[in-house]
Amino acid sequence: MIFKECTLKQLDETFSLKPLPLKHMAVLQEWLNGTNEISEQERSYLLILQRYLQEHVDDWNEQELSLHFIGPVFSLIQFDYERKFNLFAQRPFSGIVDGIEISGKPDEMIATGYREPKKPFFCFQEYKKEQDANGDPAGQALAAMLVAQEINEHQFPIYGCYVRGRSWFFMALQGKEYSISDAYTATKTEIFDILQILKTLKQIIIERVTKYSSP
Repeated sequence: MIFKECTLKQLDETFSLKPLPLKHMAVLQEWLNGTNEISEQERSYLLILQRYLQEHVDDWNEQELSLHFIGPVFSLIQFDYERKFNLFAQRPFSGIVDGIEISGKPDEMIATGYREPKKPFFCFQEYKKEQDANGDPAGQALAAMLVAQEINEHQFPIYGCYVRGRSWFFMALQGKEYSISDAYTATKTEIFDILQILKTLKQIIIERVTKYSSP
């Protein structure tokens, strides 16, 4: 199986997955409800990005959306920490889930390693433009998360995200259960919620790396 060809329906049936409402997925609720301070500098920069998004989101293709908006938002977080993990783009990885090989190149992933990814942990994004998007970005992200879960030997929940134009959706996978958030709209005040969620993600990753790298 290839990430780009996966759909939620296919994954549910193939791996006996159970989609849950957000209210029944505590790990996703805890992630989304994290609170972090947003500085005035960050707020001002987000508003600049937001105005650019509002003007162009209906016309950008995937690469343009990533280059002009998503990448700068992620750069605000600086997803690296003491060379223990980093944010990687278009890096191939694969794994065996219930006897089936799944592989591909997620648009972005956070993994241990500094120059090359080792163990992918969290947050896989599949970017699609707002109009006429092809494929199932939720299924593509979930497929990558399933592989990450196997590589990490089911030690902790796996977190993910996919973006469709102005809409951000956050995901969590634990065992055979997963949940997807409602959309967070980046052209509205929810852009600040998106930044807070990403900041919380970095905190979660730091805690995981510290815990599982300790003697």
